[in-house]
Amino acid sequence: MLGKTIENVRNMGPLVHNITNYVTVNDVANVILACGGSPIMSDEPDDVEDITSICHGLNINIGTLNKSSIEGMFKAGKKANELGHIVLLDPVGAGASALRTNTALKLIEEVKFDVIRGNISEIKTLVLGSGTTKGVDADAADAVTDANLKDMVALAKEVAEKFDSIIAITGAIDLVADKDRCFVIRNGRPEMGRITGTGCQLSGMIPAFVAANPDNKLEAVAAAICTMGSAGEIGFERMQPGDGNSTYRNRIIDAIFNMDAATLDKYAKFEIM
Repeated sequence: MLGKTIENVRNMGPLVHNITNYVTVNDVANVILACGGSPIMSDEPDDVEDITSICHGLNINIGTLNKSSIEGMFKAGKKANELGHIVLLDPVGAGASALRTNTALKLIEEVKFDVIRGNISEIKTLVLGSGTTKGVDADAADAVTDANLKDMVALAKEVAEKFDSIIAITGAIDLVADKDRCFVIRNGRPEMGRITGTGCQLSGMIPAFVAANPDNKLEAVAAAICTMGSAGEIGFERMQPGDGNSTYRNRIIDAIFNMDAATLDKYAKFEIM
């Protein structure tokens, strides 16, 4: 069902502008290349409007903020909206500091986002206007579980309607929702949490998938998340004695590079609620 989406990415080769976390910027670029897209990075306010104009999608990640990059985010986001490009917000660490929270909330006010992707604590912060996170990780009390799944799916749909965006809540169980439907995704490995930036990498991939599948945006976001989670499973299967998290990171990127429609459809684990 979802496999066709990655074929479309490889056929189109969408160019994605990333204003992203400098902790993970190289891995974000490599993952976009691995899935068939093309990355470009720029956060200089005098540069971003020109750069985003030549792209198909924009990834705004607030993981490492400064005043200059914040200005660049607003300029790029508004330009992308003007041109009808796909725009994603990754509100990394929203709730951990006033600057992160306020920047994310103001971005949502002034920029139309096709997709907002974060952990459950970050998403709740956007809804409530304040919150708490464990650094850039979700608070354990906020985890999506089988016990609270129905309520969390309802929440995801409500947030999607509130922000008029596709909401992607990632964690042990991933949720991808618009106001009517929610993909409940169960791909991935807990070991992926020992690698810095799998979430940032995913946020770089999603605009490529959506740009290449404009008529099936919800499915495209779900497919990108299934691709990352499936790559985590495949990469873990290929680990050898003595391998660690650095090798695992590379095996995940390699698995995305080699992902095709049949493999994605084989590994993707989801239901629609």
